[in-house]
Amino acid sequence: MQIKLEKKTKKFGGAYTNIVCKEKGVEQLVREGKTVSLEVVAGKFSKVTPRTLRTLIRGMVQSAKKNKLEKIVLELSFTDFPKCSEYGEEWFWSTVAENLILADYEYTSYKSKKPHYALSEVALVTDGGKAVQNGVAHGTTVAVEINVCRNLANTPGSDMTPAILAEKTKAILKGTKAVVTILDEKKIEKLGMGGVIGVGKGSKHKPRFIIIEYRGGKKTEKPIVFVGKGVTFDTGGLQIKPGMAMYEMHMDMSGGASVIASLSAIAKLGLKKNVIGLIPAVENGVGDDAIRPGDVLTMMSGATVDVLHTDAEGRLILADALHYARKYEPKLVVDIATLTGASLVAIGQHANVIMTKDRALEDAFRDLGEESGDYTFPLPLWDEYKQYTKGVHGDISNIPSSDSKYGGTITAGMFLSHFTKKMKWVHIDMAPRMTSVGSDKLAKGATGEPTRLLVKIVEKL
Repeated sequence: MQIKLEKKTKKFGGAYTNIVCKEKGVEQLVREGKTVSLEVVAGKFSKVTPRTLRTLIRGMVQSAKKNKLEKIVLELSFTDFPKCSEYGEEWFWSTVAENLILADYEYTSYKSKKPHYALSEVALVTDGGKAVQNGVAHGTTVAVEINVCRNLANTPGSDMTPAILAEKTKAILKGTKAVVTILDEKKIEKLGMGGVIGVGKGSKHKPRFIIIEYRGGKKTEKPIVFVGKGVTFDTGGLQIKPGMAMYEMHMDMSGGASVIASLSAIAKLGLKKNVIGLIPAVENGVGDDAIRPGDVLTMMSGATVDVLHTDAEGRLILADALHYARKYEPKLVVDIATLTGASLVAIGQHANVIMTKDRALEDAFRDLGEESGDYTFPLPLWDEYKQYTKGVHGDISNIPSSDSKYGGTITAGMFLSHFTKKMKWVHIDMAPRMTSVGSDKLAKGATGEPTRLLVKIVEKL
């Protein structure tokens, strides 16, 4: 979809359909002579919030697609939405552009019959000005990269192995100032990444460790490091997932995909910060060499880990990547992972879980979640939970070795905390937002979260 900025003086007709926002009435197509309008009921503009603005824009796109409209005209005014002024006018137009593009997305790579039409153009009619231009440009860049993330995550596991993900990363970042380095299994093993090697042993598709380095800031500036879980398919290992629990596990690399997409957006926006992306990419397969329950792995940090469950694999590969992040002396480390099904039980499907011992960071991430649209909600990382990570034969265990069967999201976060000592660190369990729900007004499949949040972190922190 192309977004064209137009001034209110221009008249549209022919192939264009006007989208008219009304506060009352019914949603309908109205034909008056040669003029066609799609009337969309928005409710009182004065009550539209940043949250409902996003779904309002998406709803307009959904209505346009439902009516098979190819070119639409949308006239909006920033001043009509007073509750959306909190983040400024540029944010408003960025959010409008972003959600037009996100709502238009559909994953059709494997459809034998493509849609007969496409919403190809939106003429956005405004009062003009620099805020409009800058906002739309920003929102377009971010949204395009979010859709790249969705493409990566939606791709079936047979066509998205660790090696393919690594090559895709190089292609996505090509032409930017970001430098991509790929470590193969021999180099990974040489570094002593027992978690990455261990999880990858059960598959013929060998692991890769993807490093993205973007240097947009001063040489002396310490970087922000994003660590993304890159399990390209998760069978659960020898303790195999039951029934339909394995469906959609090609999306278990969504955290890694969001890191790749956010680094691409950051580079294309030219943000003056130093940012590193680390993605341990593995396939958790079932084979003769697969790790077994009761195995003990030696991690890159030197810590030993009891493997009590082979389906708690994400934390094993993240542990090595979090330790590797130390080499950059980062000012902040954020890991992003579809880590636990327990997170959906805890908070449902409308927010990402965040965990950190730094209250200032917790508050900042919640605020940035509201601003970006990738909402977050905290769970505790209290020391009372550390007892559940105590190992039996190794130093720590990848699931609780005691009788505790509760707080699975928290104990997963506590496991990771062993590898983040003396670092400013936030853990994002994005499993609740891996796939869209009906109220999102997005296509089925990957949401692309929390790419917007990661970009906002770099912009604001």
